[in-house]
Amino acid sequence: VQLQASGGGLVQAGGSLSVSCAASGGTFSDYCVGWFRQAPGKEREIVATISRLGGSAYYIDSVKGRFTISRDNVKNTVTLQMNDLKSDDAAAYYCAAAPGLRCVTTRGQYPLWGQGTQVTVSS
Repeated sequence: VQLQASGGGLVQAGGSLSVSCAASGGTFSDYCVGWFRQAPGKEREIVATISRLGGSAYYIDSVKGRFTISRDNVKNTVTLQMNDLKSDDAAAYYCAAAPGLRCVTTRGQYPLWGQGTQVTVSS
């Protein structure tokens, strides 16, 4: 499976933006998908994950209630809808995929990565 992230951009604080991850090759529904982000000078951190069939999602505390992860296994896409964006959300966002029944949150456990897409939040 190969991943292609898209949809980043510039948004004002309090605004909304979505980033998408398109998969090609392989059976997409075999994979948990996670969104990670990395701000300059900081470690890459998990933001959200979604299970193979989309029935279970995980969010870090700082985005709960503002971000929603979803997937479409027919279109082979995963979308992260981000609302009420804050300056701390500004980062390069990466999608990643890991096979398995249970989604993980550790960067090293994701073997497949898309390129980053930049999200900039202006105040």
